[in-house]
Amino acid sequence: MIDNPGSFIVFTDGSSRGNPGPGGWGAVVVYPDDKSKVESEKSKVVEIGGGEEYTTNNRMELQAVIKALTFIHKSLSINHKSIFVFSDSSYLVKGITQWIHGWQKNNWLTKAKTPVENKDLWEKLFELSRDKKIEWRLVGGHIGVSGNERCDEIAAQFADKIKPELYNGSFEEYPIKNILDTKIDNHKEVKKSDNRSHSRAKAYSYVSLANGVIKIDKTWIECEARVKGVRGAKYKKSVSMDNEKEIIDSFKTF
Repeated sequence: MIDNPGSFIVFTDGSSRGNPGPGGWGAVVVYPDDKSKVESEKSKVVEIGGGEEYTTNNRMELQAVIKALTFIHKSLSINHKSIFVFSDSSYLVKGITQWIHGWQKNNWLTKAKTPVENKDLWEKLFELSRDKKIEWRLVGGHIGVSGNERCDEIAAQFADKIKPELYNGSFEEYPIKNILDTKIDNHKEVKKSDNRSHSRAKAYSYVSLANGVIKIDKTWIECEARVKGVRGAKYKKSVSMDNEKEIIDSFKTF
């Protein structure tokens, strides 16, 4: 639970069918009417969402938080309040807290001197988050965090061209009663367990970065042949489709 009087709590998620393909984004914003705690009867909950005809998961992840911060900026009085943003996208959280500073310094080029993907959205997000008290928190996806699950549901429905019923009303009457249960400690434990078992897990693929080009191989022999002796080459084993995507996203910053 977040025990920070006067703060805004934001959950976001994005989805794309086909990646690229039809996409959607969703966000849940919880905020107090005054300086009381966010779980008080005076608090409000607003769900927002939208879709695009042809897009990617990463663009929808970025769009979700951009729309949420825009809503806060235009519709509500921030008055130097803290904003907690919860997302299951490491691309979003690492990008805004770590990678973006290097991108700006390098004139929006990666370390491999290639243009940063989704530059237009990163620039918007940077402007919206600048000079605001925002804490960016990465949560596990599909592990029972209600805020994340609800945003995923909204995003998926918009991606499927189904317009969901979005809530806008009091915190007290919001149907998801444990919306503020973010289970941060549980996420850390899951992450540690995942790290210990990762090296023993069966490989889904091998992702490599050599001479500025990212490639996916199904066997270690193919990957090794590509990176062996190549200066600055990087490679990682993935254990699932989602893990493969995370590795690719992290390599795009080099």
